[in-house]
Amino acid sequence: MPELTDDERASAPPFDARRTPDVTGGAKLAPSDKPAFNKSSDGSGRNGAHRPSQGERGQVYGALDLGTNNCRLLLARPSRRGFRVVDAFSRIIRLGEGVSQSGRLSDAAMKRTLDALRVCASKLARNDVDRVRCVATEACRIASNGRDFLRQVERDVGIKIEVLDRETEANLAVSGCASLIDYRADYVLVFDIGGGSSELIWLDLAKAGREGSAPDGGKRVGAKPQMKAWTSLPVGVVTLAERFGGHQVTPDSFEEMVAYVSGLIRPFETLHGFRELASGKDIHLLGTSGTVTTVAGIHLGLKRYDRARVDGCWLSIDEIQTVTYGLLGRSYEERVAEPCIGHERADLVLAGCAILEAILRTWPSERLRVADRGLREGILATLMSEDGVYRAGRRRRRQRSG
Repeated sequence: MPELTDDERASAPPFDARRTPDVTGGAKLAPSDKPAFNKSSDGSGRNGAHRPSQGERGQVYGALDLGTNNCRLLLARPSRRGFRVVDAFSRIIRLGEGVSQSGRLSDAAMKRTLDALRVCASKLARNDVDRVRCVATEACRIASNGRDFLRQVERDVGIKIEVLDRETEANLAVSGCASLIDYRADYVLVFDIGGGSSELIWLDLAKAGREGSAPDGGKRVGAKPQMKAWTSLPVGVVTLAERFGGHQVTPDSFEEMVAYVSGLIRPFETLHGFRELASGKDIHLLGTSGTVTTVAGIHLGLKRYDRARVDGCWLSIDEIQTVTYGLLGRSYEERVAEPCIGHERADLVLAGCAILEAILRTWPSERLRVADRGLREGILATLMSEDGVYRAGRRRRRQRSG
């Protein structure tokens, strides 16, 4: 059965993205780029049915993220508070399984992915989507047959997928979770732990505050953050678990994973010196990935994953490490039994925790905000902004802890 999380049902609460940084990419799709989803020749919709006008119901926008581990689709309409989800889909397909060793997408992984993409194509057609952007990330970037596979997808499924460059992926990740930034901070580290790569983005809110200061000299709320530096690490939960093992993880092998990731982070920190720059400043971390949402769900003791409780919540570093080292003390079977992990993630969760731990050790911070949103939401906000239908409304968020 396809995996469908709480946030990916039509009844999900509206997404709020009040403050969206500039995003590279996201250009409008030409008519020839829009997949043909069996619309009738007169353009009225499927089976010749009447197609409601924009005034009747609003355009439907789509974002498809074909990642190393997941295939995710999000469909939404503009609303007064950003946009409202009308349909969604998420399935673990492990497209990048074995790519770090073979350099190629496997036949089994491509078959799983094609099956998932056929479901996405059906949802795109059923919802009569007006604009859609479909992207692929690390697995298709690095696999020698990645582009060939995407041509097969376009031919067999009717979905045209572009391979995102790493900078655009980082920008869109920031855009998708920008409303969760605490704008009272001086610096914010946004990170996205993926299946095959991990993006790290430092935002300078202090400079944004100086350039957009209020009349009384204070920081103007909503001042656009400056992306001070970013990097894409060539490691994610799938590639790290394949390298060090994910089923049986010992304290020693966990430390080996942390050390490996720390070594990949070190050149970025050496170049920019954020540890010293942020010393004594108000900083916080903002994590958008399955790793941080899983950690949050376990910390909250959820018997079933609940996006409404996880998205936007604050965690202290002690709380994160309590969950991490608690998981390290569990067997693989016990991790499977954890409601917020399950069978399909049990061999990957500690690899994700190792990446998270390496980040925490490099840049100590008292607090982290959890984002159950990211790339797809960034794509939707960008498309709607281009069309002039995106309304950045205000919505009360849970305040920072402490």
